[in-house]
Amino acid sequence: MKKLTNPGKASIVVIILFLSTLWVLPMWRIDLRAPQYPGGLSMKIWINDVKGDVDIINGLNHYIGMSTIHKKDFPEFVFLPTTMAIFMSLGLGVLLLNRKVGYYIWTGMFAFIGVFSFYDFYKWEYNYGHNLNPEAPIKVPGMSYQPPLFGYKKLLNFEVLSQPDIAGWFYIGAGVLLVSITIYEWKKNMAK
Repeated sequence: MKKLTNPGKASIVVIILFLSTLWVLPMWRIDLRAPQYPGGLSMKIWINDVKGDVDIINGLNHYIGMSTIHKKDFPEFVFLPTTMAIFMSLGLGVLLLNRKVGYYIWTGMFAFIGVFSFYDFYKWEYNYGHNLNPEAPIKVPGMSYQPPLFGYKKLLNFEVLSQPDIAGWFYIGAGVLLVSITIYEWKKNMAK
C-alpha cells in the first residue's frame, strides 16, 4: 500500500489545527440591518451554541410568527462537536497508519459531513422561515422569511447577510486542503 507524501502528512496536522478553531471561534454568522437598527443585529453560530443579538431577533420574529431560537432546540449542538472530534481523531489515525487510501477515505468522510451539515442548516432555515404561527400580529400573504443559506436577501425592511465566520472559513480551508492534497497524492500515485 502506498504511503503518504510529506505534504500529505503535514496537511493532516494543519487540517486538525484548522478544525480545532470550531471550539474557540464562531463558525457562521447571520447579520441583519434595517432602518430601525442602523448598527445592525448579528447572530453568531458556534459549534455548540448560538450567540449575539438572539433575544432581540426572537422579539422581532414574534411579530411575523417565526419560532424563537434557543440552544436547546438544536440537536446539532450535541452531535456536531462529537462528529468533528471523531473526525479529527481519525485524522490522527490516518497520520499514524501513513496510507494514501486512509487519506482518501478521510477526505470522503469530510465531504459527507460538509454536505450533510449544509443540507441540515438549509432545512432548519426553511422550516424557520416557512412554518409561521398563524396567530402572528403581522401577516404578509405569500411571504416566507427564510434567511439565505449563503449570501444576501431582502426580507421586508431587513437586509440579511448569511456567511461563514472565522472558524467557518477555517472549516472551508480544511476542505479545500483535503481535496487539494487528495488530488496531489493521487497524481503522485499515478506517476509511479
